[in-house]
Amino acid sequence: MMNVGFISLGCSKNLVDTEMAIGLFKNNNYNVVNDPSKADIIVVNTCGFIESAKEEAINTLLEMAEYKKSRCKYLIAMGCLVERYKDELEKLIPEVDLYIKYSEYDSLWSQVEAVIGKSKNESMCQLDFLNRVVSSGENFAYLRVSDGCDNNCTFCAIPGIRGKYVSRKMEDVLEEAKLLVKSGIKELIVIAQDTTKYGIDLYGEPKLAELLDNLCKIKGIKWVRFLYAYPENISDELIDVVKRNKKICNYFDIPIQHISNKVLKRMNRKSDGKSIRNVVSKIRKEIPDVIIRTTVMVGFPGESNEDFEELYNFIEDAKFDRMGAFSYSKEEGTPAARIKEQVHPMTKKSRYNKIMKIQSEVAQKIESSRIGNVYEVLLEERSFDGKYYIGRSYMNVPDIDGVIFVKCDEDNLEGEFVKVVITDYNDYDLFAEKI
Repeated sequence: MMNVGFISLGCSKNLVDTEMAIGLFKNNNYNVVNDPSKADIIVVNTCGFIESAKEEAINTLLEMAEYKKSRCKYLIAMGCLVERYKDELEKLIPEVDLYIKYSEYDSLWSQVEAVIGKSKNESMCQLDFLNRVVSSGENFAYLRVSDGCDNNCTFCAIPGIRGKYVSRKMEDVLEEAKLLVKSGIKELIVIAQDTTKYGIDLYGEPKLAELLDNLCKIKGIKWVRFLYAYPENISDELIDVVKRNKKICNYFDIPIQHISNKVLKRMNRKSDGKSIRNVVSKIRKEIPDVIIRTTVMVGFPGESNEDFEELYNFIEDAKFDRMGAFSYSKEEGTPAARIKEQVHPMTKKSRYNKIMKIQSEVAQKIESSRIGNVYEVLLEERSFDGKYYIGRSYMNVPDIDGVIFVKCDEDNLEGEFVKVVITDYNDYDLFAEKI
């Protein structure tokens, strides 16, 4: 039995592809290992979204190629970077034995077998959501409800890589969800490039609210949450579903990108500044304890000092519980890359630092206000020194937000939900004691 190791780069949507690939190898009698030094085959699922992701993917492939000097016999690269730059990569890193584009996933297994030889106990030959091997631990799993995107934001390369938005049938999503819950998963995180568009292509209308309702009916599920909700598609129906379902975390992840109408228009975003302000206000009015996370971009071509000041002031006033920011990355093949008024790299860096500084100040005030509050927390692991359990409440998305360090002397509470009282905070984490 050959050992195969996997490295998944980029977003959680890419991780689901990796998990299906793990299931494919495992079902064909390969042994999955976490240590690349013990792998006969190494598979790297690459990301090609922005420049920093490309660099990480290339560096990872070069690092993994070093293992071919010892045990590793085959190095395989798949995913978004390969979709964009397969020909260039074959010349740049010839140590990789097989490059598989995203658009070639239907023939992934036949391509693998052409390189490493046929499996003796072949049981399946297609990537399958129902045969995923969840790699995110025992507590939560991502539930990808669609692939691709046709919002066509001018800065984004995703439509050119993953194609148009294609929803999965609701019955297929629910079947996968039931299997995940049956395996012990406590939290389902619904993901897509734009979750609020789920179902429009299949059913002629958005179906996210209905899907969330149906997920809550699955026996045994504790938490349901959804990410990547575009502001223009957050309907009263969706807000109401979150409001009345106790299993759905009161958490909205809304990537606004900017607040200046001029910049939003150049980005080809479907919202304007007023509608963004209105939807944030409406969610907070309807769900007072809601956590709102957003993502913004600085340095988009043509972003003036006035545009940035408007964004800065909005971030200061809106007081988002969570915020991620990134500087515009000029991606070839995108309309924004052709705009002449590119912002100087030093200006982008300065604006990024300013926006993160004001958000840090906002976050500190919000976190300090939580001292004395009581929350239900899922304990996931022990801290390195053993003094704390590390957990999350409805306020924390795994691997994105901070965590809650819970002081507790009891043993074997990993995977349990407990009530805690918040006692302290630092930059993005909270400290608590079990009640």
